[in-house]
Parts: sequence; C-alpha cells; structure tokens
Amino acid sequence: MTGQDSSGKLRPVVDETCNIPTEHVWKTKPSGWVYSIAKVSTEEAAFRFANENGIDLVSVISPTVAGPFSTSTVPSSIRFLLSPITGDAGLLPILASVNSRMGSIAVVHVEDICSAHIFLMENDKAKGRYFCCARNISISELIARLTEEYPIPNAPSLIMQDDNLQPPTISSKKLMDLGYSFKHGVQGIIQDTIQSCIEHGFLPCKQ
Repeated sequence: MTGQDSSGKLRPVVDETCNIPTEHVWKTKPSGWVYSIAKVSTEEAAFRFANENGIDLVSVISPTVAGPFSTSTVPSSIRFLLSPITGDAGLLPILASVNSRMGSIAVVHVEDICSAHIFLMENDKAKGRYFCCARNISISELIARLTEEYPIPNAPSLIMQDDNLQPPTISSKKLMDLGYSFKHGVQGIIQDTIQSCIEHGFLPCKQ
C-alpha cells in the first residue's frame, strides 16, 4: 500500500485501492519489501482460488496491531511501534520507511482487529478488501504520545523530511459503512501496549 500518488505527492485519503505495483516493489526493493511482496502475492493467490472455486473471501488489511498480548515473545508489530523509545536499530528504519510511504503510522488495537474479522465473517454483504485502521498519526505525534506515556531520558529522536505535511487519512470507511465501529483510540492503544510490555518485562517499570 502507499499514501503517495503517481507523482510522489501524498494523497488526501488512502483506501483499499491504493496499491503499489508489485513490479515497482521488485525493482526498488524498499525496506521491508520481502514481507510486502509475500503479503500481496498470498492475497492475490487466495482471491484467485476463491473466484475459481466459488468461495466467498474477505481480506482484512491491518496496520500496526498493538495492545495487550499473551505470547511468550513480544510481537514484532509492538516492537515496531515502540522502536522510537526502545531505539531498536533494526526497526527504526522500517518505521521511517512506512512513514515515508504512507505519510503516517496507522494503528489498531488487537481487540478491534479481532472483532473486525468476526464482524466481516458474519456479514453477508462483506466482499473484497477492507482497511481496519483505528487512526493514523504523524511520526512526530507518535513519538510525542509514546514519550508522554513512557518518559525516558535521551529518547531517540527521529526527524522526518516530510513530517510537517498533513498526513493522509487512512480510511476505514468501507468497513465502517457496513456498521463496524472501533472501540479503542490511539492513546488507549499506546497505554495498553506499554502496560503489557511492562508486565512481560520488555520495558522496565516507569520511574
């Protein structure tokens, strides 16, 4: 997916149709490109199989999923989201790449992404692809909210070249038009994520 149009300018609204041609991804190989190609190829194959065999199929496009977790290791999406305060050298460049491509960082609470899957499975009108994004925010706002909730000395700073621009709206209108509503906002997502990371020992207790 991309928040940019063919001229490289940020779109005002990003929806399910805003794809990057796979040929372009193969050619440019941006950060995280292997993951992106795998996701797109899998989705295309699944829809092709469904169409050939008369199967109803819905695809949920999830942004960065965060919130509480019960796994033995910290999910990569959470490590990605918290990289501005953990200073993860492997994930910070990917965060910057996503911000550059999409114009912002999109998030959703794990409870909402799960309930959206159930909602779409039970809805006879559901068809095709659906964004499930509670909200998207600029990387500067993300860092401000993270450090407000979890203050740390010498937090790594990220200066994004286009951060002064208005982020596009990553739209979940298609999903919400079916009647779905999100339970969790950005601050609640961040609070639940940090609290779960503290409980699992990924982050030390707040001073």
